[in-house]
Amino acid sequence: MTKKIEEQIYLVTGGAGFIGSNFIRYMINNYSHIHIINLDKMTYAADQENLCDVKKNGRYQFIQGDICNRALIDTVFNEYDIAGVFHFAAESHVDNSIEDPGEFFQTNVIGTYQVIDAARKKWMSSPFVIKPKYSNCRFLHVSTDEVFGTLGDEGLFKENSPYSPNSPYSASKAGADFVVRSYHSTFGLNVVTTNCSNNYGPYQHDEKLIPTIIRKAINGEKIPIYGDGKNIRDWLFVEDHCKAIDLVFNKSVAGETYNIGGFCELTNIEIAYKICDIMDKLMPRGTLLGSHRDLITYVTDRPGHDKRYAIDSSKIMRELGWKPQENIEDGLMRTIRWYLSKYKAKNEVGVI
Repeated sequence: MTKKIEEQIYLVTGGAGFIGSNFIRYMINNYSHIHIINLDKMTYAADQENLCDVKKNGRYQFIQGDICNRALIDTVFNEYDIAGVFHFAAESHVDNSIEDPGEFFQTNVIGTYQVIDAARKKWMSSPFVIKPKYSNCRFLHVSTDEVFGTLGDEGLFKENSPYSPNSPYSASKAGADFVVRSYHSTFGLNVVTTNCSNNYGPYQHDEKLIPTIIRKAINGEKIPIYGDGKNIRDWLFVEDHCKAIDLVFNKSVAGETYNIGGFCELTNIEIAYKICDIMDKLMPRGTLLGSHRDLITYVTDRPGHDKRYAIDSSKIMRELGWKPQENIEDGLMRTIRWYLSKYKAKNEVGVI
């Protein structure tokens, strides 16, 4: 007789955002015993339409709320008997953090504290003493490679690289990382942290680089590229990231940190060229207008713009057997086709 898998209720914070919504979809589609509670404040970067295909699933429930609201967090833990947390919720746009740093520190540091402290009080009776019912519970914190600062022309960020954040956003994420680390060291809470490189794929907010390039190209508008366009990022397809998070949550050792990167270093201008070339095939502008590349315009660089990020993912590959599956050409093609469909639908009702 096949043993029935016990049902588990997991809390996903920030699940209406880009990575969180992709992760919820991945978990619902791959595990029949998992129930997801999605807690999201629904700021400008969130969209419930990101989960339109799972919102009627009986194993999914949405709660609108702020992770800084401790009374709400405690209620969620008690009412749903949460068995694990995937903490995605964060303010993440660097430009916005320069304009209004306070919101970033409030959400990313204080919010992380509220959620992890609620988990500690629910799952543990005292430091290093876990309540028997919650012996397998785990808190997974999703962070970024930006906490490490910037790299020169060579080298990779490793899990033990020194922290050197250069923007209010990355500083607030670094603070959140330290909060999570302290709860493992001081209380013995079962935590793991992931630091990922730049994600791309369907459902990303329009403000980010790749959606901006696609949107501007569709509309025949100037495509803005900061500075000289030579800032380098390591690009990771969002579905590969979701698979990595799943592995880390289920297979890794408590207290560990894992870097997750796509092994795909490209300058911003190279990304823009790749998108424009695909757009030339899918949506040509015509002989008179020329290539979408002609729309590229260099604009004043933003303050504290890190020159290069690059992730060493050898630890997660070695210990957990993960590696990215999607190459950049196929990933961009999938992403562009998704945005073309999205913007076409919006255009029909006069949104664009």
